[in-house]
Amino acid sequence: MITAAAMYKMLTTVTAWVQLRDVCVLTGPFFAGNTALVAYLFGKELKDTGTGLVAAALMAIVPGYISRSVAGSFDNEAVAIFALLLTFYLFVRATRLGTVSSAALAAFGYLYMAASWGAYVFISNLIPMYVLVMIAIRRYHRRLYVAYTTFWAIGGLLAMQVRFIGSNHVTSHELLAFNVVWLGLQAWELLMWLRARTTPAQFAQAITTAITVAVSLVVGGVVLLTLTGKMTPWTGRFWTLLDPTYAKKYIPIIASVSEHQPTTWSTYVFDVHVLVFTAPAGFYYSFKHLNDAQIFLLTFALAAIYFSGIMIRLMLVAAPAFVLLGSLAISHILDVYCADLWETQTAGSTDAVEAATAAAGPALKKSKSKSLSKGSAAAGPMPY
Repeated sequence: MITAAAMYKMLTTVTAWVQLRDVCVLTGPFFAGNTALVAYLFGKELKDTGTGLVAAALMAIVPGYISRSVAGSFDNEAVAIFALLLTFYLFVRATRLGTVSSAALAAFGYLYMAASWGAYVFISNLIPMYVLVMIAIRRYHRRLYVAYTTFWAIGGLLAMQVRFIGSNHVTSHELLAFNVVWLGLQAWELLMWLRARTTPAQFAQAITTAITVAVSLVVGGVVLLTLTGKMTPWTGRFWTLLDPTYAKKYIPIIASVSEHQPTTWSTYVFDVHVLVFTAPAGFYYSFKHLNDAQIFLLTFALAAIYFSGIMIRLMLVAAPAFVLLGSLAISHILDVYCADLWETQTAGSTDAVEAATAAAGPALKKSKSKSLSKGSAAAGPMPY
């Protein structure tokens, strides 16, 4: 509603004759177009411009997102998917650049997501999961540290300004991974700093002590805050994502909602269509050409597909993952099978140029000889 009101105020400021109702009706399609542009940028970050174009085209027609972004569908989810994909793209870009400014842009995208949809918790847990994956496969680097630390600091402060979030951004169990991973990165960087200034024996003793103290402080702090009621517990919806049978056992009202039912295979075909078959090829390409952006996409896709199988509503979150995986597969297929076509066209154009040159050969030679004779007559005898 705030977005629609801001768009209405801006249009009326520039003297555009428009009604607030029309702005609300067209908010969904407007942000659908913006989401396609972000999909282009994300695809370009993953591979190349061709992948970005395929991603934008698929994002514009995927049924799972069209259902929430058609004209007249005035829902926060149309805006939220744009903010979700924008935050992911900006964070991947910040990881590649390793600058504070690029990470700050990702933090502002996170603010917009947090203000528009309660599923901002998905971002708050997916990005720490990506950091842990990078550490586990030994691809951690200083650029990732700068990106995540800046994102945590600025994004956390901005999200706390949203009224329904507030201090829950620090004290909620649902955001525990977001904060604990940040603490772990600071401890790791401190240990790396000590490693360069101590002997191996001293460093081994320091790392043992640091791990013991850190784990004790984190576990003790979480238990203490939970027992005193300072830390809000996990919600029933969150437990349902971890344990699909939790809602049926303990909170039947959540299980009774149609959007919270498990997803059937027919729903996948209906919501993402042919991308069901291109996504596995996208997984294969990502594993074959592994880099930081591909690892993020794999983490995002696996988490989104898993959660979408538990709750049908989260097909909306899985749709961008299917789009990006499908764009990788389709663009790679086009690159491979259109290479012969480009070579044939290049060979054909070369043959045509050679034929035209051969046909015009005598005339060109005659004109060249005339120009040379005129030039030599005008210039006089050569000095040698």
